[in-house]
Amino acid sequence: MPDMALLYRADIRPTKLELIDSWLPTRSWYQGPAAPGAHRVAACRFDDPDGEVGVETILVQADDGPVLHVPLTYRGAPLPGGEPWLVGTTEHSVLGRRWVYDAAGDPVYLQTLTTAILTGGGEAEEFVDVDGRPEKRAAAMSLRGSGVPGTTVPVVGAIEQTTDGDPTRVVTGAVELTVHRVLGSAVGSGLVLTGSWDGGSPTVLAQATLR
Repeated sequence: MPDMALLYRADIRPTKLELIDSWLPTRSWYQGPAAPGAHRVAACRFDDPDGEVGVETILVQADDGPVLHVPLTYRGAPLPGGEPWLVGTTEHSVLGRRWVYDAAGDPVYLQTLTTAILTGGGEAEEFVDVDGRPEKRAAAMSLRGSGVPGTTVPVVGAIEQTTDGDPTRVVTGAVELTVHRVLGSAVGSGLVLTGSWDGGSPTVLAQATLR
């Protein structure tokens, strides 16, 4: 059964883009106006096998600057130890309060990212809840790992070390992950995740190195 993500038609306050707008200027890798006015370029989802955490890859752009890679996770309760990665909280009209994290600090994202890269996986199929009935919609971008289907994926485990920059590097006991933030110049080799979207050339978003 393919990975899938169930989405809701809902009011979200503040919106994801509003949260990103206030968060970007706090990042060392962001170079742009103090009020970014970021707009969405493309987005898609990964699937959390446990169905508890929303995992979204979002690409944004501020003015005519470069495309920025901002993966986020959405949780119904705070992530223990996740304060340094907290982007903000939002009120979802269906799901209630959601804690929004920079996904590079969320173990669920790190596991789904590793799985996609190592197994040649991609984005989840997206379904929107319409009056209790799921309706499929096309994702705005596609992801593809360079690995081989059927590859055994290690448990990523706890984060041991991080480097917040461009790229952002996250080291765990099983894997070192590199998340590219400012897109357009990254050259990837080996085990990588590539993203494609309308108006953009296939671009390396992340890399994995087994330890």
